[in-house]
Amino acid sequence: MVIRKSTIALSITQALLGGAFATSALAQTQPASEDSSLGVVTVTAQSRSQQSQSVPIAMQIVNADQINKLAATNLSDMNGYIPGLEVDGTQPTQPNYSIRGIGTGDFGIGTDSPVGVYVDGIYTGKTGGALMNFNDAQRIEVLKGPQGTLFGRNSAAGAVSVVTKEPGNDFEADSTARLGQHGERYIDVLLNEPLSDTSALRFNFVDHKSDGWLNNALNGRSLNGSGEWGARATWRWDLGEQSKVLLSWEHESLLEPARPDISLLPYSLQSAPPFPVNPATYVNPLTAPVYSDANPDLEARVFDGVTLRYERPLGWATFNSTTGYRHFNAVNYESNSGTGVAATYLDTNNIENNTTWQQEFKLSGKNETVDWLTGVSLFADTGHQTSQVGATTDSINTTYINGSGGQLPLYSIISQQLAGAGFPLQLFGNSWLESMINKASGKSYAIYGDAIWHVTDRMNLTTGVRFSYDEKEMSWFNPPRYAPGLDAQLNMLPAAAGIVPMLIGGLNQAIPGGYTGSGFTQNLVYTNPSTTNAPWGTSDSWTNVSPRLVLDYKLTNDVMLYGSASKGYQAGGFNTQSVAGAYTPETMLNFEAGIKTYFRPQHLTINASLFDYKFSNLQSLNLVPATNGGIPLYQVTASDQTGKGLDLEARWQPTHDLRMFFTSEFINQKYGNYSTTATDYATNNTITVDLSGQPVGTPLWSAAGGIDYTQHGVFGGSVNYSLQHAYTGASRCNAASSFQGSCGSFGPIAVGTSTQRTDGRIGWDSGDHNWGLALYARNLFNERYVSGIDNTGTGTLGTPAANITAPRIVGVEVHASM
Repeated sequence: MVIRKSTIALSITQALLGGAFATSALAQTQPASEDSSLGVVTVTAQSRSQQSQSVPIAMQIVNADQINKLAATNLSDMNGYIPGLEVDGTQPTQPNYSIRGIGTGDFGIGTDSPVGVYVDGIYTGKTGGALMNFNDAQRIEVLKGPQGTLFGRNSAAGAVSVVTKEPGNDFEADSTARLGQHGERYIDVLLNEPLSDTSALRFNFVDHKSDGWLNNALNGRSLNGSGEWGARATWRWDLGEQSKVLLSWEHESLLEPARPDISLLPYSLQSAPPFPVNPATYVNPLTAPVYSDANPDLEARVFDGVTLRYERPLGWATFNSTTGYRHFNAVNYESNSGTGVAATYLDTNNIENNTTWQQEFKLSGKNETVDWLTGVSLFADTGHQTSQVGATTDSINTTYINGSGGQLPLYSIISQQLAGAGFPLQLFGNSWLESMINKASGKSYAIYGDAIWHVTDRMNLTTGVRFSYDEKEMSWFNPPRYAPGLDAQLNMLPAAAGIVPMLIGGLNQAIPGGYTGSGFTQNLVYTNPSTTNAPWGTSDSWTNVSPRLVLDYKLTNDVMLYGSASKGYQAGGFNTQSVAGAYTPETMLNFEAGIKTYFRPQHLTINASLFDYKFSNLQSLNLVPATNGGIPLYQVTASDQTGKGLDLEARWQPTHDLRMFFTSEFINQKYGNYSTTATDYATNNTITVDLSGQPVGTPLWSAAGGIDYTQHGVFGGSVNYSLQHAYTGASRCNAASSFQGSCGSFGPIAVGTSTQRTDGRIGWDSGDHNWGLALYARNLFNERYVSGIDNTGTGTLGTPAANITAPRIVGVEVHASM
């Protein structure tokens, strides 16, 4: 081994004078290729090309072929097959990403996610733009651990990078159509057209619809269906001297029923349920009827994005510019009781529009001593969000009955007394709506760089750092409740305006606690008086320095050892549901040691990585009891967490036509010092729960495996057989799991059990690969699970409800190309 002292000194001088920092191998990668004979993925960075086995990062790469064989339409369809990554797409406008157990789940515009999601280098945010259908995707890169110097903004836990295909120089036309159970219909059409010797246009259209696999017992309408379509167009212009411009536009429209809540109660739909709830009486939601009474009961989104990329070699370096614009409008209006009864009616609605701009400039270069990259990033976003809680005067009456131990049927008493006084008002059957209106804006600036120093022929030292400045503004406004029907009744007779407060005053004296005054005119959910008549706002800013250090050493050309220490950062933020609620920044300190091996004669790849992290001030979405005994809300809470574990990946290609893979992750994730509040449903009292040292809930083990075989010479073509299986261990319950509905046994049902899914595909391809037929099955053995319990109305209305996983879906696929 030869130490290059003179060239290292020269390179350090160049770095100081020319801003020469460096990039890791996967930073803003461009097209990847796969050696079919070796099964080794090659990633081409902006100024160099590396095999994935040479990159000292725990990662997993999914290509377009794997996506197609799972008949996956978006990342949530691949849950289980990328251990360590979990994507909850049951509400596509409010998805939840987590890597190694770290995620947020928050749908408010005041916070960010510790998992950065990027499409062609552009940060997509965490709500309406973060989960869309695959549209001409070339590959997906999942990088675990802090990735600030590689991908930038808010990737403290890791990054998910979707890379799309660029226009090519040859004409290409391709189409895929699928028909499946439950009315599933899918079509994907591609056209690549060279416009000249120096330019080309690529257009892709995707449409995905399904009728749904649940039926609403109230009206016969299908639920859990899909309804989205999208289009993408990319223009490439070669400017000469290896310079090029890429301009992309993408659009997606989504309109489908909202995720339904399935009631766990076995009672008649003529009255409110018994209170408090008794889990021993819960019914199995996998077979129970569904009563969804939200109106209009929909989830919708309209998204548009434009990306401009420019690349120009300068001789001594390569200059890259990436400009991105994103805008979406989204609505998620869903039922939260699952009963279909006016006495327990409860719905929530999230209305959001968001606009983001991003600009990034990079310089990168390399010599025999160092591969370097340095860049600046600017990001700005504005968002408007309205969170609504809807009820009826009937369900409000139920909250008073349940909250007073059955002593105070407020609306019943007032109605009877008004009728006796000669004012027969219709107080029941009226709607009640409360809103929290938030406006937010933010700006983020960063300077970052990364250098891979070639210390010896076999040893590299990577140093990186990111300097960040973030600023945010937030306002809150919770106007008085909107109940036009109730107000019309109260205003029908002027004298009633004086009688009602008098009656309420008498009840306040008779009932301990005396909280009945708000039962007609004041808010019950959003009750902060300081923001009832006018908005109130605040702002804050944060700075951070996040370094990265990696040492890798090649024992042989095919065996590499590496170790790393890195710090991740996520900006602070605000709680949209709590006026003036603010959060300090999140930070993550991560240590990693791994090995990457390739046994060339056996065509076998085995990679492993040990990790140990501490995450401070992690912002997570949790159900929080109301301080006034009213309806609880999902709010962001902050906690410290630690995690230790192992990532393992093995890929074997014993012959050209046979491939097998196995991936797994073990993780032990626990809380630091952390206490929270919960509702004891047996007594309906709010209690304090100490979760210090208890498991967060992430399963200890998750694993996936599969086999892929191609048989040639079948009817003039070839048949491909693909079978894949994913296993996720049981969630680890803690003292708050029952209240959150995320883990535990509830009478005859269990939440958080281990899960399994098997997916298969048999496809025939013609000899010229111009057309083919396939039969596919998702969840082949029809494994069904209760994914969680919604306790929003449990402690007030007595209406626990559940969400369940999808059944088996079998379909056929036709493919044609030219």
